[in-house]
Formats: sequence, C-alpha cells, structure tokens
Amino acid sequence: MEFNLAPGIKGEMKISVTADKTATAYGSGTVDVFATPAMIALMEQTAMESVAPALPEAYVTVGTEVSVKHFKATLPGEEVTCHSELLRAEGKKLVFEVEASDSSGTIGKGTHTRYIVDKQKFIDNLLK
Repeated sequence: MEFNLAPGIKGEMKISVTADKTATAYGSGTVDVFATPAMIALMEQTAMESVAPALPEAYVTVGTEVSVKHFKATLPGEEVTCHSELLRAEGKKLVFEVEASDSSGTIGKGTHTRYIVDKQKFIDNLLK
C-alpha cells in the first residue's frame, strides 16, 4: 500500500507543565522541572497526530527513534509548545523535525522517526 505523505506536514501541541510532568514525578531526576521524558512524549504525540488524518483507516504510526537535546529547564505552571514537521517520507518510514519551546524560547530540539503500521496486524504479530 502506498501512503503518499508529503514532506512539510506540520503539527503543533501545547501543554502546561504540571506536577505529574516533572522530573521528580517521572523518576528521571530530583528537581521539579519539566521532565525530559515528558518533553519527548510531547514531541512524539505532536508528530503522531500531525499525520494521523492523512492515514487510511486501520493504520497508525509507531515511534522507533528519538534523537533530541533538552537545552533548558521549564518550571511548573509554564506552557510548553511543540512543533513538528515531516522532513522525509520513505515508504512506511517517516522522519520528523521536532522542537519544544516555552516563554523564554527553545527548550529542546531534534528528530523523531515513526513507521506506518496496520494497527491490528501489528498487535497480532506481537501476540504470536
């Protein structure tokens, strides 16, 4: 099956940094600031949701690679905005540029790779 997703598809999501999104809550640190794993999850979700409307029914994307840097801490109460852009679509492989920012500017940036899969076949293969 061909998917014909064109580079340039963009996504945007915003979240508030709440106590459950801190490094302390995630167990990834001991400071109450926006957790790197929470930033990565936001980046993945932004990319995933940006292409979801263009996929045939029964198809979804799964994340396979994340290469990002987290440059700056963000305090609870701040808003974080994430942008994604599809850089390349190589068959089922999708490569995105992702960037997160808060009121002071960029806090993280990198790339994220996802693959298009038939959701039920993907699950069925895991259960074999």
